Amino acid sequence: MLLATLLWVGSDTFVKYLSNTYSMPQILWARYTFHVVLVILFLGRRLPGAMRSRRPGMQLARSALTLVSTGMFFYGLRFIPIADANAVFIVNPIFVTALAVPLLGEVVGWRRWLGVATGLIGALIIIRPGMGVMHWAITLCLIAASINAFYQIATRFLSRFDRAVTTVVYTPLVGFVATCVAVPFFWHQPDLQGWLLMGALGVSSGAAHSALVKAYEAAPAATVTPFGYSSLVWAVIFGFIVFGDLPDLWTVVGAAVITVSGLYIFHREHRRTGGA
Repeated sequence: MLLATLLWVGSDTFVKYLSNTYSMPQILWARYTFHVVLVILFLGRRLPGAMRSRRPGMQLARSALTLVSTGMFFYGLRFIPIADANAVFIVNPIFVTALAVPLLGEVVGWRRWLGVATGLIGALIIIRPGMGVMHWAITLCLIAASINAFYQIATRFLSRFDRAVTTVVYTPLVGFVATCVAVPFFWHQPDLQGWLLMGALGVSSGAAHSALVKAYEAAPAATVTPFGYSSLVWAVIFGFIVFGDLPDLWTVVGAAVITVSGLYIFHREHRRTGGA
């Protein structure tokens, strides 16, 4: 899980750097194309078997959700520091907890609802609506986090029907097809550095998904998921080293509130399932 978060923040860094030269459709094309290449190389002859799904429609819907979420988050990254974007996006697990009630029929007690409310307060501290101090692109990242929550819910649902490797294979498909259609209208011929960064973006994103799947195979979600908050550390480090950005005090405070609330939710989940 630590490796997955490191790779994802590395991907964010590539995106923000590339966005100075290339359009977002082209960056998304690179992200999904090189991801697909990585999947093909990794699975080889096992690919046809891995694509057999009992719920192909849901798999494609899930793939579309990650395209929309990723596109909105990447576009927000063009305008704001990596640390600020990740500070808002970590509200995602809190959205997942709230959505699990109507969509998966899970029971959430009042303590976890309190954790959800606290996490949303943390997001409001970062955004500070009506005060005119936070960039509008922060809202894009918040919407991306909410869409990604539906993606996570779909992942949980599909785990009842398909193998993890099948879900991994379907993840980049809609993004690959959609961006291949769109990219000719936005194409800017990359130089060698551009190709290398685009390849690194796709490979790091694909490797992050694989590392995440392996993490959930090795340990319960309540044990693994809290380590995802390490993305805040990587985001601050990468943002400062590459772009010279540091989050302001309110972003740090809001991120701390979200992190504490998320860890509390996972603690309650762990207790509910008999893990503690």
